[in-house]
Amino acid sequence: MQAIQINHITKKYKKNVVALDDVSLTFEFGKIYGLLGRNGAGKTTLINIISNRIFASEGSITINGMPAKENIAMHELIHCMSERDLWANLKVKEIFGWCKEFYQNFDIDKAYEIADMFNLDVNRKFQMLSTGYRSIFKLTVALALQTPYVIFDEPVLGLDANHRELFYRLLLQDYANNPRTIIIATHLIEEVANLIEEIVIIDKGKILLQESVESLLTKGYSVAGTVKDIDSYCKDKNVIDVDNLGSLKIAYILGEKEQINNDRLQFSSLNLQKLFVKLTEKGVE
Repeated sequence: MQAIQINHITKKYKKNVVALDDVSLTFEFGKIYGLLGRNGAGKTTLINIISNRIFASEGSITINGMPAKENIAMHELIHCMSERDLWANLKVKEIFGWCKEFYQNFDIDKAYEIADMFNLDVNRKFQMLSTGYRSIFKLTVALALQTPYVIFDEPVLGLDANHRELFYRLLLQDYANNPRTIIIATHLIEEVANLIEEIVIIDKGKILLQESVESLLTKGYSVAGTVKDIDSYCKDKNVIDVDNLGSLKIAYILGEKEQINNDRLQFSSLNLQKLFVKLTEKGVE
């Protein structure tokens, strides 16, 4: 099976700190995923385990059916760039050259083309780049690599609005020309809402849900009214949060919207950002 399969992964640190707790999920080939979670939820730990930067305490990961742990073949299948992978005292163009030597599928011409689009100075040393241009460099390498699986961890850190928009456009163009699995871990949820096909929400080291964005958006809604009307409407529904505003009450619900004749109730759809906030505040059943 062409997929990243995560099987019962647990990661424990000293003093019994559990960063990931029996996590199982699948990232199928040929989809764009959003990996969402609050700070400290376990996103980066999961990414580091997938990319062999750290090892799980329990469980296993396979990529295209092969064990990922300590498997040198994985570097041609999956890519997740971080600053510690780089030679800080080298120029950007020198690192491009080393990437060409290390990865068979690194398109160095494409790397220079993307760098030019972002006005990235390839003669500048990596350690002299600003935070934004360090992010741009990492994005450039990831887009120039043709690995079947690529992970972006907070990819637009330090980028201005124009550069963020350019990255999203290049990402979609790359995906259209070279279908692969893209995993985007980000807190800028609304910016990627139109990019991602499936969402994975991680909270307190556990997978809260994994579902298509389209399906999730059809299920989430809010209903506002008097306390009495809302309490009556919400019986037997999956209420993920409520707001009390004096004599009014707003309930946030995950599930099929019930069609009722009550003009005292006001229904609204929830966007992805609002759903994420409410789900991670209260959890989901």
